Amino acid sequence: MSGLKVKHTIRLSPEISMQMADYARRKRKPQATIVEAALASFLSADGSDRLEAAIGRRLDRMNREIQRQGWQNALNGEALALFVHAWMLQNPALPQEARRAALADANIRWTGYVEALANRMEAGPRLIDEIGQDFGGDEPDRS
Repeated sequence: MSGLKVKHTIRLSPEISMQMADYARRKRKPQATIVEAALASFLSADGSDRLEAAIGRRLDRMNREIQRQGWQNALNGEALALFVHAWMLQNPALPQEARRAALADANIRWTGYVEALANRMEAGPRLIDEIGQDFGGDEPDRS
């Protein structure tokens, strides 16, 4: 009985009818086959359930990524705050006569710092990776 078909009469808007005829022509299929496949897809609960599950998985993945980025931002802020605090404790204000020499030395040290930072960002280990390894966490995804 699988070959048995039931005839239905439907009315379509001219736009939908033209789209269906064009699609059937491109696919070289009868319009009845196109309508049957579209109805089967529309009436299938599996299709909408699969779509909903896929969207849910994607949203979960995006939520985990946002949480990971939030944690990384908090880590960066805390690391910067600790550095600034330690720097202020260790470096008192200089007298006026020593400032010129200190400024020249600071410019040399700044250039070295920027180069080291660029090298580390390009190829070296990242602080976030080292923190994760130190505390047994997984290395974050870079994809």
